[in-house]
Amino acid sequence: MFEFDQYLGFLAFLTILTIGFWLMIFLITFVVPYWIGGSLIERLREIKAEKKAKRDALTQ
Repeated sequence: MFEFDQYLGFLAFLTILTIGFWLMIFLITFVVPYWIGGSLIERLREIKAEKKAKRDALTQ
């Protein structure tokens, strides 16, 4: 039915497919939310610093 080379190719295909699937799951559940959350926190700190700088400039 299948030769050994075809069997190895099929196993390689399944391995690559499985690695890609788990990599996407990892990226979607951990990396992307961490990246978005970090950028939001950084942006909020920048906005807070800008407001503080404006407030300090007005009081002087």
